[in-house]
Amino acid sequence: MAEAADNQGISPSPARRWLRRTASLIVGAPLVAALLTAPTAPSAHADPAAKAPSGSETVKVSLDTIAPSAPVKGDTLTVAGTVTNRGKATVTDATVDLRVGPRLTGRTMIDAASKRTGYVPGGDPAPLGGKYTVKLPKLRSGISQDFTLSVPVSKLDLGDDGVYQIGVSLSGQTSRAQYDHVLGIQRTFLPWQEEERDTRTKFTYLWPLIAPAHVTAETGADDEQTAVFADDGLAAELAPGGRLEQMVALGSQLPVTWVIDPDLLASVDAMARGYRVKSGDTTVAGQNQAVAKKWLAALEAAVSDGKVVALPFADPDLAAIAHRGKSVSGTLSHLQTATEAAGSTVQTVLHVTPSTDFAWPVNGAIDPAIVDVATSAGAHKVIARSDSLEESDNLSYTPTAARPIGGGTTAVVSDARLSTAFQGDMSKAGSSTLAVQKFLAQTLALTEQDTGTDAERSIVVAPQRMPTVAQAHSMATALHALDDGRWTQPLGLVDAAEAKPDADATTSVPGASHYPKKLRSQELPTQAFQDIKSTQVSLNKFQVILTLPERVVTPFGNAVNRSMSTSWRGKPLEAQQYRDSVRTYLQGLINEVQLISKSDVTLSGRSATIPVTVQNRLLQGVDNLVLRLKSDNATRLKLNDGGAVAEQPIRIAGGHSQSVKFDAAANINGQVQMTAQLYTEDGTPYGEEMTFTVKVSELTPTVLLVIAGGLLLLVLAGIRMYTQRKRAAAVGADADGDDGEEPEHPSDPAPDTGPESREASGSGEKVER
Repeated sequence: MAEAADNQGISPSPARRWLRRTASLIVGAPLVAALLTAPTAPSAHADPAAKAPSGSETVKVSLDTIAPSAPVKGDTLTVAGTVTNRGKATVTDATVDLRVGPRLTGRTMIDAASKRTGYVPGGDPAPLGGKYTVKLPKLRSGISQDFTLSVPVSKLDLGDDGVYQIGVSLSGQTSRAQYDHVLGIQRTFLPWQEEERDTRTKFTYLWPLIAPAHVTAETGADDEQTAVFADDGLAAELAPGGRLEQMVALGSQLPVTWVIDPDLLASVDAMARGYRVKSGDTTVAGQNQAVAKKWLAALEAAVSDGKVVALPFADPDLAAIAHRGKSVSGTLSHLQTATEAAGSTVQTVLHVTPSTDFAWPVNGAIDPAIVDVATSAGAHKVIARSDSLEESDNLSYTPTAARPIGGGTTAVVSDARLSTAFQGDMSKAGSSTLAVQKFLAQTLALTEQDTGTDAERSIVVAPQRMPTVAQAHSMATALHALDDGRWTQPLGLVDAAEAKPDADATTSVPGASHYPKKLRSQELPTQAFQDIKSTQVSLNKFQVILTLPERVVTPFGNAVNRSMSTSWRGKPLEAQQYRDSVRTYLQGLINEVQLISKSDVTLSGRSATIPVTVQNRLLQGVDNLVLRLKSDNATRLKLNDGGAVAEQPIRIAGGHSQSVKFDAAANINGQVQMTAQLYTEDGTPYGEEMTFTVKVSELTPTVLLVIAGGLLLLVLAGIRMYTQRKRAAAVGADADGDDGEEPEHPSDPAPDTGPESREASGSGEKVER
């Protein structure tokens, strides 16, 4: 440095100037070449979003573990995770620090804090520092590095009870910024309660067991009517590690209220008793009976405390019914049937008595029409959500869930923040940890709200209907963090619905215009309910002819309920295919009872019988059918007692045919069109009609008289011929006696044996030669 100072103000030598110019050319050559060869416009394949993160987002910080989630005095807080260098330059001399604070008051502040990204100088607290850091000498581009910070809670300087924001940051240097600065930060929440509370929030968490429809309307021919599944996808969910297996395993350790679709229980029970799976045009034996039995046993043990709510069978979409199906006759009766089947199904399979008094619209979104539909099926309690039944701005706290909404109906309003806490991708540890910490923070902030009274509130959480395995684990982790009951205490849904309502809470059901457009767009169309009606009409006509109608009514009734399931939301094609499969299979059964096609018939004579054959290829007998035969020309051909129509009752055993004979009387020659049609006893046509032609070759009294006269002439002619031949024979005998032949006299008459007439016989006459 002294040498540099001494050289200031002295001109460099010519040799030195030459060296400098040469070095400049060498250094600048690549840059010049790049400029000359670079395109004048951005490449068509360039991705603007590919720009490397910079500043405090250069390094991604993931918080994979925070233990304990809600520490108490004397605990050691452990925060573990990973840091990933997303920049292009290597980070050197990096330090991972824990930052604590500030204390957040109120749920709104938690919401705002969760949206903050990047480091805010002066806004974020200083790092804890000291020995509670992790040093990373070098973190190359694209490389991840694990870290673990362990700090005694006493060193966190937590003050009053409440929710504190904490963050983990990485500070370091890069080649472009060779000074310590924050290159990445991730924040989360730390619930802190040192003193025991006088009041706690009563906390209800719904644990749903719901699955898409897998069972078809088809059943086996055996006495047990073996169920036929469209696929074996349900088995994968029941198997170890599957979604439903994990839901039962996790829920059995939690103070939750089970919300169950009875169709799921019926389906698994059918699997346990032996089932078949469709494979092309045939079916194959299912292979997962043991899996089904094990799952049912585990579930029965888990729900033994009796906190079970049964939804209507197949979880019908109440909103779709209210908005698009109610106008189609018969739809509401299906909902009533689904509700009636709920209790008996759960009782039969799980041996517990469930509550069937709850309706659960999708996402808890309600309007007057949805409430009307829910109550029409017998439910007096509707599980709504707070983002549908919003409170006024004058209410500064979260009210108790239960509230009357008129007509003897109670809305059980679940908390929207808590109910949607685990709807994202929870498969990554970092996402799950953040969701759990925010959930716990919201529950504590809710409990700390000033309601102006010491009364304990009742809060309900209704999560998504079909959580993934990862979401279920995150939910369970959050609920286990509340096990010590420091600010919450478990409560069943039935008790939550009976809690004393908050006088200041809203009881006004939002109008139809407030129903979310996104949810409305996912509803089954009106055509779907018309298809369901058509299927039901066909089923009604079919069942009245069966000797064992229950073998058809039950499986098809369940399939009709599945056609209205909430699980079809967002799957219009799959929903249509399911409805079509039900309708096609039913029509196939209906066609098993039919008239056998008949060829044209020729009648000769005044009277005859016309046979018509009815075939029953069903496995059970049919009854209460009438076969009606109609002549289009009663003048030419009459049936039975002289009318144009004749009927006969039909009763056929399964797998048999019956030939029914009708008496017919012909009057005039010609063709007659005949129509055969099956009818139920109430006069409803059954199946397709059959037509055939009867050709009449009729014999009238006049024709018979002509025939009789012709026969008489034939007889007389024969007698005459016989007499003449006998006479001739006698004459011949006399001549022989006289030893000579008697000559022929011209006076003798000629023999009456002239040639036969070749003229045509009279009409209708037929003479045998």
